[in-house]
Parts: sequence; C-alpha cells; structure tokens
Amino acid sequence: TPPADGKAMEFSGTTEKFNADLTLVEDPKSKDVINALGYQNITGNLQMEGTWQPADGKMELSKYDISVDNAGTLGMTFGLGGYTLDVIKSLQEMQKKMAAQPEGADNSAQGMAMLGVLQQLSFNSASIRFDDDSLTNKVLDYVGKQQGMSGKDIANQAKAIVPFGMAQLNNPELTAQVSAAVGKFLDDPQSLEILAEPPAAVPFALIMAGAMSNPLDLPKTLGVTVKANED
Repeated sequence: TPPADGKAMEFSGTTEKFNADLTLVEDPKSKDVINALGYQNITGNLQMEGTWQPADGKMELSKYDISVDNAGTLGMTFGLGGYTLDVIKSLQEMQKKMAAQPEGADNSAQGMAMLGVLQQLSFNSASIRFDDDSLTNKVLDYVGKQQGMSGKDIANQAKAIVPFGMAQLNNPELTAQVSAAVGKFLDDPQSLEILAEPPAAVPFALIMAGAMSNPLDLPKTLGVTVKANED
C-alpha cells in the first residue's frame, strides 16, 4: 500500500550471512579453479535497498551488494522512470498470456506488445561496481601459473589488450578512460566501477532504436563512464 502522504515507498532486504560448499561442484575444471583460489567454502552477505514512487513510476535501487568474504563485493544500482502500476499490471497480464501459450506457439505478437509497454519506461541511471578483497590478485596469480608467468605479467598483458578491445567502439574518450581505469585497478586492486548517468532521462524507445540503428553510440547516449579506486 502506498504511503498516505504521497511519499515514495521504501524497500530493503538483508541476508546477514550465507554460505556455500563449493566442494560439491562436480566439473573437474571448475573444481581445479576453486581449489587453486581457496574458495572450497564461501561465506558472505547481501544487502538491498531502494524506493518506488507509484504516482510517477520512479524507481531507484540504491543498493544491491553481494559480498563474499575474502573475495570482494559486487554492487549494482539503477534508476527508472515510468514504472507505474499500470505498466506493472500490463506486464503481468502479458506474462500470463505467454505462459498460457502451448509450447512452440508463436509469441511474436505478445513480444511486440511487451516491447510497446517497455517503451513507456525511461532510463535514469545505472552502475555496477566491484570492490576487491583479494580475489583479483588470486585470479591473476592463478592465470599466470597456468601460463608459466607471474600475476603481474598477466596484469600487464590485460592492460595492453584493453585499448584494442575498446577500439571497435570508435569512442576514443571512453577507450582512454577504460584503459586508464583498468590499468589503475590492476596495479592496485581496490575498486572498479562502470556508471551510466545520462544528463537527462532517456526513453527506452530511444535506447531500443539506438541499439538497432547505431549501437556504438549507446555509451554516449547513456553517459557511460568508468573509474577505478574511487569512493
């Protein structure tokens, strides 16, 4: 039930502690990696919080952090506009119709209808961030050992490869930013963050059109930036 004063609804969730026994993994290659990294048994926690305003459909997931002890924390955030009750009901009805279709049936009409509903949404922001707690150097050392090299050598190789991988985006500014951030992180693994913060909300219709016509421009449209070792 929405708050009586018209304020946004707040939601949160916490898993104070979880654990997983990775010795149960059967795949030999995966088991070798798990044993080499020392993650036979992992523990961690999860935290989530955000707000939703039913009146205009503005939703913000301000925190979604999954932390694994002695490995790191993966955090995600996002902000949407237009996620109203009407949109939610429409999506639920379409999902029911698609679920009721016999296997192998043509769902293209429902798919197009769902795209139409999604176009009522707008993109405000998003981020994904990794805060290292020893995982990065463990992985670098493991990969290096497989190739008869040091972890530092692997890090230097990765730093050299990144600019070539980014070149296909034809975005020199972002390429330079990503290369600098990755280099900074690999030299001193603290945090690596990818942000998408356009100056104004971007309609999903515009994002979809851009993805089909000129996907290389999407990072500019969404205001993508990358930074390392910053709070």
